[in-house]
Amino acid sequence: MSGESCLRPPSPPAGHAHPGAKAGGPRGAEGAGPGLGLGAGLGGKYVRLNVGGTLYYTTVQVLRGQDTMLRAMFSGRMEVFTDKEGWVLIDRCGKHFGSILSYLRDSTVTLPKTRQGIRELLAEAKYYLIQGLVATCQSALQDSKEQALCMIPVITSAKEEERLIQTCTKPVVKLLYNRSNNKYSYTSNSDDHLLKNMELFDKLSLSYSGRVLFIRDVIGDEICCWSFYGQGRKLAEVCCTSIVYATEKKQTKVEFPEARIYEETLNALLYETLPVPDNSLLEATRRRHCGSHSEEEEGGDRDRDRDRDRDRDRVRRIHVKRYSTYDDRPLGH
Repeated sequence: MSGESCLRPPSPPAGHAHPGAKAGGPRGAEGAGPGLGLGAGLGGKYVRLNVGGTLYYTTVQVLRGQDTMLRAMFSGRMEVFTDKEGWVLIDRCGKHFGSILSYLRDSTVTLPKTRQGIRELLAEAKYYLIQGLVATCQSALQDSKEQALCMIPVITSAKEEERLIQTCTKPVVKLLYNRSNNKYSYTSNSDDHLLKNMELFDKLSLSYSGRVLFIRDVIGDEICCWSFYGQGRKLAEVCCTSIVYATEKKQTKVEFPEARIYEETLNALLYETLPVPDNSLLEATRRRHCGSHSEEEEGGDRDRDRDRDRDRDRVRRIHVKRYSTYDDRPLGH
């Protein structure tokens, strides 16, 4: 439909009043521009607005309340488009038009929670020439800064790790991830399990960022190991690597003990507030058997079994270590 036909719709047949006209009056609403369907006219009645497909009802009094483009549109200074049902068409996104109307009514508005939302509202305020709302949005953007959902320190030295853990008042969860420590090739699923450990670390850090300090260690002597601290003391450790025997060679196997990691994270939350949990509560969360939890591949001859037994003490395995809350064990040992 051409702009000319929209601005000047055909006259209604004889004996039928235009939808926006008063009985016996001119076509359209008084002073609102040609073709504007305002129902019963401008005497404080409602106006039907279609803003980018979103429908709004308001009054001419609200639209004319401040010196804006909307006042010009509904005071006869600008021509407007209407559809066949009398809805006034405004070719803008209707997402924030409700906020525009709120500001026109009350000269105040609740801003969106995100900076992106404020920017979108600012663009609409500039379009409608609402200077007060423009200033409000610009001030909010200047005053607020983007806040990271979660900040994860990366350990670069043992002293830095000790300082972070000792000074932190929250429980601490540390993931040591250092792929370069491996001497052998990885088993088939190890790369996938390494990735799953890292993804779980990211997931936990987002879920408990306000309650737990998560730190990443890239200088330790393990390949993949979780450590859990409460009130400056080491509570548990979950090492996710072990050595397995393939055909005539050793391989490094990385596990993903998801349930154990979740359990130890929740146990660390017991140390979120003072005082330290009592012994009965700690005992209820303690597993009876702590030690190796890796599964070694079956098979192999007796000589290989003897070699495996001989190397058992120096092989890095999946294990869980728990530390007493009240002993004098140095931090991190």
